[in-house]
Amino acid sequence: MQLGKRNPFVETIREHLAPHTWRKSSRTTDIGQCVEVALTGRAVGIRDTKDRAGGILTVTPTVWAGFVERLKTGDYDRG
Repeated sequence: MQLGKRNPFVETIREHLAPHTWRKSSRTTDIGQCVEVALTGRAVGIRDTKDRAGGILTVTPTVWAGFVERLKTGDYDRG
């Protein structure tokens, strides 16, 4: 992929997620340093609020649920 060109696969994912509501944590501040998620029946889209037109990370709902559970239990906290 050349710099400055959009990846057609990313565009397809973006179109699939477009009708779904992107949301972010209620603890998010207005300084634009957070991620947003869009939930569908088959995928979870994750994007950076600083570059909403940029890439979207997608994972399965099962992977997302496992990630959220590990966040809640503190598995990713710095020690």
